Order: sequence, then structure tokens, then C-alpha cells
Amino acid sequence: MGNFYKDNDTLKHYLNHPMMEKIVELKERNFADKDKYDYAPQNFEDAMDSYDKVLEIVGDICANVIAENAEEIDHEGPCVKNGRVVYAAGTERNLDACRKAGLMGMSMPRKLGGLNFPITPYIMAADMVSRADAAFENIWGLQDCAETIYEFADDTQKEKYIPRVCQGETMSMDLTEPDAGSDLQSVMLKATKKEDGSYVLNGVKRFITNGDSDIHLVLARSEEGSKDGRGLSMFIYDKRNGGVNVRRIENKMGIKGSPTCELVYKDAPAELVGSTRLGLIKYVMALMNGARLGIAAQSVGISEAAYREALSYAKDRKQFGKAIIEFPAVAEILSTMKAKLDASRALLYACSRFVDMYKIYDDIAKERALTPEEKKEQKYYSKLADAFTPLAKGMTSEFCNQNTYDAIQIHGGSGFMKDYTCERLYRDARITSIYEGTTQLQVVAAIRHVSTGTYLNKIKEFEAEPVHPADEAIKNTLVFMTQQYADAVQAVFGVDDQGFHDFMARRLVEMAGHIIMGYLLLEDVQRNEEFRKSLEVYVKYGQAQVAQHASFIGNFRPEQINDYLYKEEPVSEEA
Repeated sequence: MGNFYKDNDTLKHYLNHPMMEKIVELKERNFADKDKYDYAPQNFEDAMDSYDKVLEIVGDICANVIAENAEEIDHEGPCVKNGRVVYAAGTERNLDACRKAGLMGMSMPRKLGGLNFPITPYIMAADMVSRADAAFENIWGLQDCAETIYEFADDTQKEKYIPRVCQGETMSMDLTEPDAGSDLQSVMLKATKKEDGSYVLNGVKRFITNGDSDIHLVLARSEEGSKDGRGLSMFIYDKRNGGVNVRRIENKMGIKGSPTCELVYKDAPAELVGSTRLGLIKYVMALMNGARLGIAAQSVGISEAAYREALSYAKDRKQFGKAIIEFPAVAEILSTMKAKLDASRALLYACSRFVDMYKIYDDIAKERALTPEEKKEQKYYSKLADAFTPLAKGMTSEFCNQNTYDAIQIHGGSGFMKDYTCERLYRDARITSIYEGTTQLQVVAAIRHVSTGTYLNKIKEFEAEPVHPADEAIKNTLVFMTQQYADAVQAVFGVDDQGFHDFMARRLVEMAGHIIMGYLLLEDVQRNEEFRKSLEVYVKYGQAQVAQHASFIGNFRPEQINDYLYKEEPVSEEA
């Protein structure tokens, strides 16, 4: 009997991060629930013990139920019958196990039926579920849509819907349409207000993950005659009320167990969330922050699975009289995979802690006025969460794709066959850098934190932290990389040319990412020597990447952008 929590000590390392004490005390309001609920923690140590035990349950279910069903689900997949989604049999078994274990609505308050977990241990659960089966994470993990109801819906809606999620009902966020993918301000699904003040929805949604869920969050156009994001509002649609049918399930490359649906809304009753006109401007933006963090967790989980598959195969596979792991070319691939995995996880949990802090302060602010010091911290962590969520989603998803590619490479021809798990992981990984905003869109979200100095300021905070004498040389390397980054930022933004800024944005964001991930691993080594090899390998890797980008930027003239732009070649007429 395996366990995906007990066999991965890095999860306990991050669960026991020094910031967790403050996160837990704020989340628990200094343990105010201890006399109201018999399962509420009495103190910090009790809370940590609770997280540890629940995560052990998650690890057991992941290893012995979800992972065991993954291959069967990948082959069987969901189907549509009479306008409804029918999950694969293994998916139903997965959901049943999670419901019985009380693993739905984990971050919701106890008064609404949840476990009141901070985001960080919830993301650890998502990390493990994704390692077991990334497709199932797209069903189980959408419980975090309940955060949007909790943050923005009225009390009646919270009390109506959140307990249902905690009891195991599923959720979806219905945003995209046939003519509105990443450009959500083009959404045209129509919300019509009736005389009694209620709404009905009409139109089509496409590419909706888990689209036949029990409870939907729907972005729709409520303002007649509007054409941009200011005319969009957010609605709750309850499947019990009818009015929505599944037209089809997309035939996808990967994550095949997760139904990606085209939905037809026909006079579907819906409830307005919050205020009109704020659907995209406020509510979807908050929703997307959580979605980015979720995909980062999914990416890390897939990376973990890919690395383990590659390592196991390299130890067992014999060529020329010895295991292939003994060949330097293979050993280098594995070491780099592990370094990218550890760097990804370090970034993921740094980001989750920042999200925890700002969300908790936002929640407290609904109950009482924040002190000046709390307001300062709220602003600080809100900015870091805004900066780190696109960075985490972008970097971890790209590394996820690279690690699954390398897992196939280590397997050789066998990796191309469906007999091996790495083939499924490779297909599942590809979507991570596409949905919930492509890597290119994450760069668009992140670049303002390059130009305004958010990343550089955080890097300087890392730089000011003391390290063991043995780590001074690596720290000096990171300091040098930081100077290269600062010089590159100046070189790009010193030119008054928006096109030039946009062209170089990806390189600048990646440079910041490599330095930050290097510092996070350096921070980890101060508490745990197990990260040393990954630190050394990753900083060497990051150093080469930063130098490459610095050289490209330093030797590039803005007018050379034209060499990269597509131009239709004139067609010559034959005489």
C-alpha cells in the first residue's frame, strides 16, 4: 500500500514552513472555533497535526484509488447520454472515495461544512491528486470555485451552495465561448433580467472543464448593447433547475478523463453574484488567480510523476551491461528533471503562502477593521500574490512539459508506447501551458511586475537573508544573475517602444523566475540539506538561461523585431 504523502518528504518540508504559524493563527482567528466544533484545532500544533493526518488520507487515496484508476479512465473516458455527461466508472470510484473521506470543500469555513484549511495544505492535496491523475484533478480541484461564491456572493447564496460543495457536489467555471477564448471581454452568452428580478441565460459555452457539473459559475453579458468587459456579470447556475444541455464532449489529446464540454443554455435560470458589470473586471480576475495556482499544482504533480517514472526506468533498464542511469547523459537528464521539479514546487508553495496571507486578511476585513500594520501586510501580500500566480503558472507548466518530454526520452522507444505511464503523462502535461491562460498570457500578466520592480524588490529581500557560509558562493552567483536581470530590464524599458517591451517580456519574466526559484531553493537548503543537489543543479541551469537572455537583449536593436514578424510574401504572376 503506497502513500503519495508519506513517500514525498518535500511536502512535509513545505507544510512546516516558518510562515505557516502566522497563516494558521490568522485563518483560525486565534482558534476561535475550538469550543464550537469538536474537530476544530485547539492550537497551532493541533492544527498542523490535523493537516498532516488529512494529507496522509489524501496520499493514501491518491496512491491506492486514483492512480490505480488512471489508465482505465484514460482509455474509457466520459461520454454524453441524453444531454448529460456520464463519467468513466473509475472517475465515479474516485469521487466516491473523496466524498467519503470528506475531501470536498477543504478550504471552506466549518460553519458551511468545510475543513477551514488554508490554501497551502489544500494545494498540497491538489499536488498529490495531480500526480495520481491530472484528469481527475480537473474534476476534484474545481471545488476551489467555491472560493468565488464565498468571497462575492450574498449570505443566502453562500448558505445554499457551499454546503453542497462540501458534501461532494461538483463545480465548473463557464467562461469561454466559440468566439471568446482568452479574449473574455468578447463573451456574448446573454443574461436577461425578468420582471421578478431573476435572470435567464441563453447561448453557448465551449471548452468548459467538467461542464456538466452540479453548480456552475457563469460569465454572461447582462448589459444590453454592451460589447466589452464592462457589460459582463457573474452568475450561479444550478443544474437542478434545468435549461443547460451538453452538446458534445471534446475529443482531446490528454486529460481524457475530464469532460471538456460544449454547453447550450436555453432560458436557464441563474442567480446574479455580487453586482452587475463586475463579472470580468473583478470576479473572474479573482477566480483566475485561484485557477493559476491550481494549474501550477497540477503541473508540479505531473512533473513529480514524470520524474519518478523516469528514475525507476533508468534504474531498471540495462544497456551495454549496466543500468542506463549510470551513463552521464542519462544522469544529467534526471538531475535536471529533479532540479526543475524541486524549483517548481518551491515556487508553487511560496505563491500559495502569499495567496493565503492576502485572502485571510481580505476575509478578516469583512469582520472587523484591519489595524494599520495588518493593512500594510494585506497590501504587501496581495501584490506578491498578483505577481507570483502568473509566474508560478507559467514557469511550472513549462517545466512540466519539459519533464514529461524528458521522461519519454529516458524510456526511449518504450516511452512512445501506451504500455508505459509516461506516454499518458506527456499527453496530459501539454494542456498545462495552455488553459487558464497560455504561457504567453501569463507573461502579459507578469511583465508589469518586472517594470514596476515587484520581482526585483522581492529578490533583494531574498538577497538580504543570511545563509550558511558554505552557500555564499551560490548566493554570489544569484547576486550576479540579479545584476544581469536589472541591466536587462533597464535596457528594455529604457527604450520608449511598447512593441520592443512586448517582444522582450518573456525573456525578462523568465530571468526573474530563474533567480527567484534559485533563491527559494537556497532558502530551502537553510532548513533541509536534501535540497542541496537540486539547488546546485538548478542555479547552474538558471545561470545559463539568464546569461542567454541577457546576451540576446544586450545585442538586439528594436528595429530588428521586423525580422521576426510574419509578412505575406507577394505572389509572383507567371508570365
